[in-house]
Amino acid sequence: MSGYTTVTDFLRDVRPAAAERGYEVRFETPPGEQAQVDFAQFNVVFTDEPTTPRIVWLFSLVLGFSRLIWARFVVHQDLPTLLRCHAAAFEALGGAPREVLYDRMKTAVIGEGEAGGIVYNRALVDLARHYGFHPKACRPYRAKTKGKVERPFRYIREDFFLARSFRNLEDLNAQLRHWLDTVANPRVHATTRRVVNEAFAEERAALRPLPLAPFRSVLKLERRISREGMVSVGGNFYSVPDATRRRVVEVHTLAEEVRIFEDGALIATHPILEDRHQRHVEPGHRNIQVHKRRQRPKNDDVTLHGSGDRVAQRPLAFYDAVARVMAKERRP
Repeated sequence: MSGYTTVTDFLRDVRPAAAERGYEVRFETPPGEQAQVDFAQFNVVFTDEPTTPRIVWLFSLVLGFSRLIWARFVVHQDLPTLLRCHAAAFEALGGAPREVLYDRMKTAVIGEGEAGGIVYNRALVDLARHYGFHPKACRPYRAKTKGKVERPFRYIREDFFLARSFRNLEDLNAQLRHWLDTVANPRVHATTRRVVNEAFAEERAALRPLPLAPFRSVLKLERRISREGMVSVGGNFYSVPDATRRRVVEVHTLAEEVRIFEDGALIATHPILEDRHQRHVEPGHRNIQVHKRRQRPKNDDVTLHGSGDRVAQRPLAFYDAVARVMAKERRP
């Protein structure tokens, strides 16, 4: 008998029976109660950049009752992206759940308080307050707690991602949206045995209504202006006007736009760029005038600007001949 078989037989004898251990209980939530959120890493080579492997992140939000998936590929998994994806997801769903479950991602959870409890990122708390949901962090090392959002990552990777090619990030997300609308959300879910979209029709009415005003929480930072008149935010570059005097400006990043301030005055507003190393230059920021070369008069006259008189322009040979004649006349 091999050593491996001996060990497995021993473990079989000493391991408690299933009834003693207790079976896993599937955790279900009523309509509109909970959504689960997470990021997953994907490696891709876009056909527009065939020699450049890229890392992109899939943000996914799954409603607990219906299992409806809202997802978007992004370049960053930073806080502005997290907030922006939440707002886009809630807008697409037509409402927000009462609770959103996270793992201990740094953009959501800062740590634990001295008296116990979870300390959440202040901007995430502002987002939760705006949309009326309660953020909830998973217990450490309890991966199964977020199975509703983690299992779809494998489904998306195997059923959608691996069988396709993509030109760029925009094309990747366009194909993802089409797949979600035509394959993933119209399917019969393997666990609930219901059509996802039909279950969502029931869940939609239980979601909290969207607030009237858009989410306007601001992330503030300082940025130095480059020699080209650009500031770097999130790996992308945004222009400032030519007349900007200060070398350091204050940048406010909102969910959908970047605002640039000089001495407290707003000098530039840009839409958020989703990819990396992109540039956005407002046309009015570049007012450098191109001076045209002065055209030479088409006729043979040359203007003497001092007096305004005109004289005929003659070849050098003419003046050489005049000089020779004058030299002969001066000889004795």
